[in-house]
Amino acid sequence: MIPNQWYAILPSKAVEKGQITAVKRLNMDLALFRNKQGEIGCVVDQCSHRGAALSKGKVVGDCIKCPFHGLEFDKDGKCTLVPAIGKNTTEDISRYNAKRCLVGEEHGIIYLWYGDEEKATDNLPFFDKYVDDSYVWSEMEDHWNAHYSRCIENQLDVVHLPFVHYNTIGRGNKTLVNGPKVIFEDYTIITSANNEKDVGQKPKPPEECVIRDTFLSFKFPNIWMNHISPQMKVIIYFAPVDDENTILYIRFYSKLSSVKALNSIVAFFGKYGNLVIERQDKRVVITQKPKASSYISEEKLVPGDGPIITYRKIREELKKANQTQVTTKP
Repeated sequence: MIPNQWYAILPSKAVEKGQITAVKRLNMDLALFRNKQGEIGCVVDQCSHRGAALSKGKVVGDCIKCPFHGLEFDKDGKCTLVPAIGKNTTEDISRYNAKRCLVGEEHGIIYLWYGDEEKATDNLPFFDKYVDDSYVWSEMEDHWNAHYSRCIENQLDVVHLPFVHYNTIGRGNKTLVNGPKVIFEDYTIITSANNEKDVGQKPKPPEECVIRDTFLSFKFPNIWMNHISPQMKVIIYFAPVDDENTILYIRFYSKLSSVKALNSIVAFFGKYGNLVIERQDKRVVITQKPKASSYISEEKLVPGDGPIITYRKIREELKKANQTQVTTKP
């Protein structure tokens, strides 16, 4: 993982008031809940007292309550009650604080800060420039037995289109890859496919290619967009579970009509169309070895892999620049 980044990890709707949501993200077992004001709390799913899973407890007022001995913790992990020593104890009970994780919430997405809290920013990565409240969207999820880096690279891969998607988005047998042109700005990779049928011509170099109206954007560390048209977009955020598993949250955005009810229907069915394409990818990506990709590897890449090479290079640079001991706050 790239340290000191905001990772999109879960839809907001997955954490309801009065309920505890247990998930594994970035190799950590987490328990998420909301206080009475609806604010998100996220703690490591282990009580500081005897190690029981807090997710098996319940939400009481503004706190998550341990199922084993009743200790209570607020959204920041602060211990507010140790029943065994009483409500009126004079003892400093901060030593019982749970390990908390810093979280943020925007765009119907819960983000987790992975790194030093002192370095956390207010910038939750998203494509505000391209989607707003005029769009209607629907969302679904899928689990891949693959490292999140492989899942992301697949969405930047223009070489695979005529083979993996030969009967969907890759129809036409356009196997020759021109460029592609790749731009990196504001922590975002932008590229587009410029493939042709191979009739003996030489591929064009990237500098002779352009970014087309239908293009791909990837914003570090884990959110991607397919700009199908000004009226239709697909966004995927790749939530890392551990070193071998990723949850893909797939959103289809639509504003084809001025009537939102019609856009809702398009968005609903659009996500299932994307599922067909996504499952074509999944079948292949889960077979890749090693599970995680790396900038220095034994893979024999071709010029058309330019977006993937850029992703690996930037990811490696960010990892080195942000090397840190990733911890959770007690």
